Amino acid sequence: MTQPSETGGFVRGLNLFDATMIVIGTMIGSGIFIVSADMARLINSPGWLLVAWGVTAALTILAALSYGELAAMLPEAGGVYVFLREAYSPLWGFLYGWTLFAVIQTGTIAAVAVAFARFLSVLVPSISESSYLIPPIHISTGYAFSLSTAQLAGVAVIALLTWTNSRGLEYGKIVQNVFTTAKVSAIAALILAGLFLGRSAEAIQTNFTATVSLVAFPVSLFKTSVEYRY
Repeated sequence: MTQPSETGGFVRGLNLFDATMIVIGTMIGSGIFIVSADMARLINSPGWLLVAWGVTAALTILAALSYGELAAMLPEAGGVYVFLREAYSPLWGFLYGWTLFAVIQTGTIAAVAVAFARFLSVLVPSISESSYLIPPIHISTGYAFSLSTAQLAGVAVIALLTWTNSRGLEYGKIVQNVFTTAKVSAIAALILAGLFLGRSAEAIQTNFTATVSLVAFPVSLFKTSVEYRY
């Protein structure tokens, strides 16, 4: 996140706001707009959905405090690579670095690109996973190569963001700040809409009634199993 200086080192080109936007942009991805719907369908209770997010928020805060402590102890460029190298051995840092490059970060980038293309298809119907530029070419019984307009949009946004980052730190951080601010603003708008728009006593009662019934279900299941066993 820094640029090489004339002496070959690194300069500090990010202020507190820039660094905060990078952390927020890393932690809050596009999945927040997708995973919540799947969780709501599976849990089938707004109350338990809030409990699940609360638990994960607590775990995330603990992880952030741990990373903050490690970063204060080892203020070197490299992040997790440095932590693993110093805590275990250079081998684990080396393996993590290549795994991050080949699998972890690339998979994350691909997932974000897919989410972007999926949401863009709502605004531009011609961009669709079923609209093929290259129809499926079956290489084997379980794999086929194809290119849809949604895939092309995902590839294009990856190439565009790669180019913006190659332009330098100043240009890259502006793009990061703009998109992260827009994402956080959208989330805040959804929260406020949920709190103040369409709120009714009936909806609140239904939500928490479902939560109580889900709490009672495991207890009754446990009692049934104990009675059956003994």
